Amino acid sequence: MRLRLPHAPYVANKIAIDLLNSPLVTLTRGVEPVVHTARDVLEEELKKEAALDERVREIIEENEDEIEYNLADSRELFKLIKKRLAPEYGVILDYEDKYNDYAHKILRKLYEEDLINYAVPDNRVKNIIFDSIMNYIRSYDEIEDVVLEKISHYKKKLIPGSEEFELVFQRMFEDELRRRGMLV
Repeated sequence: MRLRLPHAPYVANKIAIDLLNSPLVTLTRGVEPVVHTARDVLEEELKKEAALDERVREIIEENEDEIEYNLADSRELFKLIKKRLAPEYGVILDYEDKYNDYAHKILRKLYEEDLINYAVPDNRVKNIIFDSIMNYIRSYDEIEDVVLEKISHYKKKLIPGSEEFELVFQRMFEDELRRRGMLV
């Protein structure tokens, strides 16, 4: 699964909870400032990737006739163009490297803003943040399946994509995150 902008608040909460529960870290101003800072870093990084994706789509649209003429695979072209432009946008494409970079940036920002204290090597605290990101990603599909299963048993049938469906899905998704200790 790839992190997207709507996931940022949930991942930030998971990071804050995991840091709070770690015996290696002390939160100097509580959970909320940590959540806010982690969310800001994640959103900034995810917006960079969204901007890159948008630019790649524009390039493909601009060359649509040539792509069709050459019978090129637009998905493969998307990947190739994105790979070429990624350094220009400051985007890392390998997921593990990307999330490791996010963890470093979050740690740096938390430390700079004096939101956390620790007496262990930076890498140990960075690993807590990285593990939080990865655990959220691993849990997402499972949580989504649980929520969709619950929605399917509603008496009133909700239409996927409708506003009502999205509201119910989000509420149930957040309830499931809380139940698993991933949301404050």
